[in-house]
Amino acid sequence: MSERIRVLVCDDQALVRTGFVTILDAQEDLEVVGEAGDGRAAVELGRRLRPDVVVMDIRMPLLDGIEATRQLAGPGVAEPVRTLVVTTFNLDEYVFQALRAGASGFLLKDATPQQLIAGVRTVAAGEALLAPAVTRELIGRFGTRVRPAAPEVAAGQVLAPRELEVLRLIATGLSNAEIAATLVISSETVKTYVSRILTKLDLRDRVQAVVYAYRNGLADPG
Repeated sequence: MSERIRVLVCDDQALVRTGFVTILDAQEDLEVVGEAGDGRAAVELGRRLRPDVVVMDIRMPLLDGIEATRQLAGPGVAEPVRTLVVTTFNLDEYVFQALRAGASGFLLKDATPQQLIAGVRTVAAGEALLAPAVTRELIGRFGTRVRPAAPEVAAGQVLAPRELEVLRLIATGLSNAEIAATLVISSETVKTYVSRILTKLDLRDRVQAVVYAYRNGLADPG
């Protein structure tokens, strides 16, 4: 990643798009390298400009944000582009689909400028951004609908008991610091556990770990 975080802003509402650009461009470490008003343009610019982060709206013309995210960051993409999805409503089923499509996280459109800035920086650093309260409500509400008939990988067969415990806590939306406090261990130890979990379950990031946990019945959806 370059010294300045290169951002592509995608939203069909010009006013929202301009607001995001203004907020992000005002930061010394951030640089907006392009804008897109529809999903098709988002994919084209994402592939051509190779930004560090794509800020992606869900509802856009020509190609929605979910499919645009899948084409830029999905499982079959050789060089995925980190994507931060934004949405108007915190109970939006499409957000869950976007996370499964490869998004590195999501924010609500009523987030503060500082939350948007922090979100872009978090995703650019290779970490997943999941607002804990929203994650619990959103994925908890829709997680049962996407559980497969049989587990993809039996976590209990590949994860140590402590790793399984950390995975369950990740699924509730807890941050590394909150998991560390819950288990009375250091944040560095939590990072180690998270890394092992992703490797053993062949998951790309924390978002996929949350989705995996709900799809395989490892978290309470209620």
